[in-house]
Amino acid sequence: MKKILVILSILTAFTACTGKLDKKAELDKLVKEHDKIAEQIKTLEKELASETGGNKKIVNVAVSDVQPGVFKHYIEVQGKVDGDENVAVSARSAGVVLSVNVEVGQKVSKGDLLAILDAQVLYASLADLENQSVFITDIYNRQKNLWDQKIGSEVQFLTAKNNKESLENKIKTLKDQIAMSRITSPINGTVEEISLKVGQSVAPGVPTFRVVNFSKIKVMADVAEAYSPKIKSNDSVLVYFPDFNEEIATRLNFTSRFISALNRTFSIEAKLGNMKQEVRANMIAVLKINDYKAANAFTVPANIVQKSMNESFVYIAVEENGKKVAKKQVITLGMNYNGLIEVLTGLKAGDKIITTGYQDLNQNDLINF
Repeated sequence: MKKILVILSILTAFTACTGKLDKKAELDKLVKEHDKIAEQIKTLEKELASETGGNKKIVNVAVSDVQPGVFKHYIEVQGKVDGDENVAVSARSAGVVLSVNVEVGQKVSKGDLLAILDAQVLYASLADLENQSVFITDIYNRQKNLWDQKIGSEVQFLTAKNNKESLENKIKTLKDQIAMSRITSPINGTVEEISLKVGQSVAPGVPTFRVVNFSKIKVMADVAEAYSPKIKSNDSVLVYFPDFNEEIATRLNFTSRFISALNRTFSIEAKLGNMKQEVRANMIAVLKINDYKAANAFTVPANIVQKSMNESFVYIAVEENGKKVAKKQVITLGMNYNGLIEVLTGLKAGDKIITTGYQDLNQNDLINF
């Protein structure tokens, strides 16, 4: 039994040694193959390097030719639409509303009656004064006839005349007060708002109607004080209506010379002609004021401009030894508007700006477009 166990142990050890020898031989074989493949890789890399002039990659890019053109910069501010005549009509005297003579949306002319206030007391006083006027006028006429005949005293005639003229002035003043109880339209336009009802008490200075004349339209805006040196009357302006997606070219007809102490802004205004769309008071409009213009400017998309240290640059495509190569071009930038930047120096007409693929480029990389 012991002999059998010894024989089995010897066989097991022999088998283990044989397995280790086979793995070692296989490992040596794989190492040799790896070295051979690595050598082939190095050879191919050298061949490719010699064919491409030392570059290891060719980057696909898109280019755009640089050409001079007109560049405009705009200051954009939000404004609102208003009629050239937009009037809040108020009563000129206190009283109770007897009648409202118009409706919202109704067209009115200058002087048309909008509402009537209670003036019964004034009418009663007027009737009393007119009755007195009949008597006083008769007395004056009698005294005048006597005075013309050199009868009576001058004092009597002058007293009668003064009484008559004083009463006439009182009647005129009372009629003016009665007229103030009638609210009328100061302009031609449309009634846009009515703020009173029959039976309601009103006071002078409190708006009761709004009458707007939209035959002439204007856009108003407040602009920050910092822009005051750049914005002048008669400057070109584009008025953009977001609700209509429509833009109208016009000019500033007014720039205020007063800066508000509350928000440090000044007012501007641009008048518009007839519009296809129906605009409404207080509608939003964006004013784009042209504060800078260059006739022969080079511009590039803002997103392709890169920065390194304290300089800005773009990549341009050039040909060297029959190959297309990327070159870093340092540029000086001007103003930026609507995704375009004016290039003051560094570019010339005909340069090919790399607009796509520039993120993966380095100096002298080979490119294909």
